[in-house]
Amino acid sequence: MSTNLERIAVKARLEPKLKFTSLAHHVTEEEIWRNLCAMPQNTASGIDGQDRESAKSTFSEWKDSVLSGLFRGGYQPPPVRRVYIPKPGKTETRPIGIPTVIDRALQRSVANVLNQIYEQDFLDCSYGGRPGRSAHQAIYKFREAMSKRRLQYVFEADLKNFFGSLDHKWVLNFIQHRAGDPRIIRLVHKWLKAGVMEEGKLEPSLIGTPQGGPISVLISNLFLHYVLDLWVEKVVRPRMRGDVFYARYLDDFILCFQYKADALAFEKALTGRLGKFSLTLEASKTKLIQFGRFARRDDKIRGKKTETFSFLGFTFVCSTFLGGKFRVGARTEKNRLKRGMTRFKMLMQYNRHRPLKEQITLINAFLRGHYNYYGIAGNSAGINRMYRFAFKTWQRVLSTRSQSGLVTFEKYVTIIKKHPILRPRIVLSWTTIPPGLPQNSV
Repeated sequence: MSTNLERIAVKARLEPKLKFTSLAHHVTEEEIWRNLCAMPQNTASGIDGQDRESAKSTFSEWKDSVLSGLFRGGYQPPPVRRVYIPKPGKTETRPIGIPTVIDRALQRSVANVLNQIYEQDFLDCSYGGRPGRSAHQAIYKFREAMSKRRLQYVFEADLKNFFGSLDHKWVLNFIQHRAGDPRIIRLVHKWLKAGVMEEGKLEPSLIGTPQGGPISVLISNLFLHYVLDLWVEKVVRPRMRGDVFYARYLDDFILCFQYKADALAFEKALTGRLGKFSLTLEASKTKLIQFGRFARRDDKIRGKKTETFSFLGFTFVCSTFLGGKFRVGARTEKNRLKRGMTRFKMLMQYNRHRPLKEQITLINAFLRGHYNYYGIAGNSAGINRMYRFAFKTWQRVLSTRSQSGLVTFEKYVTIIKKHPILRPRIVLSWTTIPPGLPQNSV
């Protein structure tokens, strides 16, 4: 981080009501170049088809026009390219907007400047799309709260078509609470209105922001900071009779309550609060359940099975340690595990012609990423299932390319000894505090 950006962060922290009226000059040539180089080498291209290497090689040709366009107000963002990705476990797809590589570098540069201000305002309950924040932190805090506090009810919620429902007027109003530079405001407004290109047709953007660009992540966090986070902390929590825990990861959030009456009152108030900002809840992903050590005790007496819920790719269950002490168990969500297996199978199909050394490098890179996210305490069975699936799938793939037919198990064992598959590992134990959280985090 540059010294100038650090100064913005310090000033924003010391003066929480200050509006910054001059920010555009912090978007420099060096900042754009740094963010361009930080993109993955195989990053997707936008509507112009230009990749990262091409943008780097022509940097000297376009940097001046982009910067002068920012300062003079003449920069016109290209429309984003719309692609569709499958939703976990569903036949539906999720629309993703891919800006051009050049526009993405500029978005990231502007977002970095604005982040220095808003990171000082964002609350600890927000975890998604923020530097130094992670899903593991949210999971750890939730588990700690359920184990140490008298929480009995979990309200799991998801916003319906959140990115596609954002009101542009509210977005700009929220940004201008702290950022008063008209050049930055004008540029953000242009990004909101840039439009979407699909099959050669340009669709205007009258509402919402395409999910996929760096600026969209900042916008979503800023929007929900004012709509949800501050409202829960300043309005809801003081009116509750009992304890409340709240965590949000982008547009997914959960609340835990001590009393059911508090949970029902919040659920009723939430609908009205979201409606004020043109947002609605996704009914299929929103529910209130009894959960925790008290729910486990009561359900055991009644002979019922304690309910479960899903959050951040995990299904959370009520469980116990060997000594009988309560714990919040976690399993890889079935739909996420199925999607991971499908992706691994496709990876093998596309690369089965490669030498064994290259194949095992790809296999272990995939599994390492899977273990690093899903390898949390209580989920050994989930990551072991992925390991076994990878073990069996590779043997089948090798058999389809072998001129001598089936690769026997004995021959496969010989291959595995020379090219071992990465074994499952737990990266977040019960006692491990995720990086970025203080030791006394709960």
